[in-house]
Amino acid sequence: MPVQPGVDELYRLHTRRDGTKLKNMAFYLVSAVPKHGLMEDLSERLGRDDFIGLSPFGPTLSRSLKDARLRRDGVAIWEEEDYCRPPLAEERAAVLDHYFQDVRVEPVSEGGGWKKIESLPRLFPEFEQ
Repeated sequence: MPVQPGVDELYRLHTRRDGTKLKNMAFYLVSAVPKHGLMEDLSERLGRDDFIGLSPFGPTLSRSLKDARLRRDGVAIWEEEDYCRPPLAEERAAVLDHYFQDVRVEPVSEGGGWKKIESLPRLFPEFEQ
């Protein structure tokens, strides 16, 4: 069966960093206001890998939050991959809405969000490698 033109490019766009392929994957630049007094708890939980077991998004959410940046206005910002509609529905219900308010998403290309924010300071400097 012949492969349609553009299929390889589509799959590259929808390949996770770990190499697994997912259909209809989208990437977002997420911005959110940290809730007062909860970032230390979130850092501790990320350090213990408490969210890794949340399926299917736990490992990706954990990695993204560990790499999150902080804008000058105090808003946290990171790139996230997702395939849900509305975006980040599962992540918000399980984790994000507890630790952040005013969660917003902007579609980006894979890696495009990280490129935009790489010069910003880390939200959690303790996870810098």
